Amino acid sequence: VSREALEKRYKQGWVVEVEDDIDKLTRRIRLARQNKEIVSIGYHGNVVDVWERMVQEFETNGERLVDLGSDQTSCHNPFNGGYYPVQLTFHEAQQLMNDDPFRFKTLVQESLRRHVEAVNKMSGAGMFFFDYGNAFLLEADRAGK
Repeated sequence: VSREALEKRYKQGWVVEVEDDIDKLTRRIRLARQNKEIVSIGYHGNVVDVWERMVQEFETNGERLVDLGSDQTSCHNPFNGGYYPVQLTFHEAQQLMNDDPFRFKTLVQESLRRHVEAVNKMSGAGMFFFDYGNAFLLEADRAGK
């Protein structure tokens, strides 16, 4: 969600391409799969939007665009900037985190539930998912999912 963090990963070479538009991202994923191209694409937005879009593509077209998924959020610190709720922009979330930490935590937990629900749907469609130790699945469980 942070443009600054995304640009840093791009400059470091972790991300080869950057995309801001979910429709363009989806088309780019589809093209990479068709061409059997290996590419890392950083999306400037919330990962929940991406997972929910992948579910939509599967449910609408029967096309699973992701074979292997993971999560790169910092859920070891979900309520102090390690995880941003899908319902807010980056700047709105930062403001709410300072002004109303209880509301921020509530939105983070709602977002975590949506996040894991989408991942579970994709896993049910045959995608493999792993938590690499960032506490994503732990926090999703604590959020009630």
